Amino acid sequence: MNTVKINTDEIGPGQPLYVMAGPCVLEDPDEMLRLAGEVADVCRKLNVGYCYKASYTKDNRTSGGSPRGPGLDEGLRLLQRIKDAHGVPVVTDIHHPEQAASVAEVADILQIPAFLCRQSSLLEAAAATGRVVNVKKGQFLTPQDMEHVAGKLRNAGCERILATERGSFFGYRDLVVDFRAHQIMHALGLPVVFDATHSVQSPGSAGGATGGTPELIPLLMRCGLAAGADAIFVETHYEPARAHSDAGSQLPFDRFAALIEQARRYRDLYLETVS
Repeated sequence: MNTVKINTDEIGPGQPLYVMAGPCVLEDPDEMLRLAGEVADVCRKLNVGYCYKASYTKDNRTSGGSPRGPGLDEGLRLLQRIKDAHGVPVVTDIHHPEQAASVAEVADILQIPAFLCRQSSLLEAAAATGRVVNVKKGQFLTPQDMEHVAGKLRNAGCERILATERGSFFGYRDLVVDFRAHQIMHALGLPVVFDATHSVQSPGSAGGATGGTPELIPLLMRCGLAAGADAIFVETHYEPARAHSDAGSQLPFDRFAALIEQARRYRDLYLETVS
């Protein structure tokens, strides 16, 4: 299995922990710049690779009245400001094939949302940019079926592919994580990212919004790393209760450093165990 390189860092077997972190969706520019810098500082102090995560638009909202973000043009300008100010790569969602090229001018990783992971035209457009593509495995998809997702990307010329596990539907309003998925997707030649925050969601359970159990984030993160995840994905916010999206599942930033320190130790232990 190949590793995937992001600037000077690599994600994959035998590599140190890598972190994708930031708020769910872009909000106040000054706050976003400050949060990105503080998250980056934590990762630098702990000597882990880091990519800033935030979406310029969230299309998959429970309610039509929920905030969706600043939009493509304003969002990309802010992501570029964050890159320039803090010297970090960025990852952001794309929802429409026609947006892939312009997003790739700023983003180092194009992320395919879970509900869109089978959209052939979207995958092909992302692959054509030459950027790393991170695919969130759909809540409805078996890990074995990620073979077909990866196949679409590879046939379109993309070899730098990441697969993110974020839980599977269990009934109507709950998610469970089958940690066998990590090994299965590794066997497909894909470095695996574990999404520790979306995995604790309870879709649609908060009266027109998605709820969750963020107190379980550390537990699931430890399980994901023990199962071989090469990177972790964490949404974090100064005050999750006022976040514009995923308020019920984001990690309060004041707990971020401790979580990442624990994650680094678990990744190091895993690498020692399998070496």
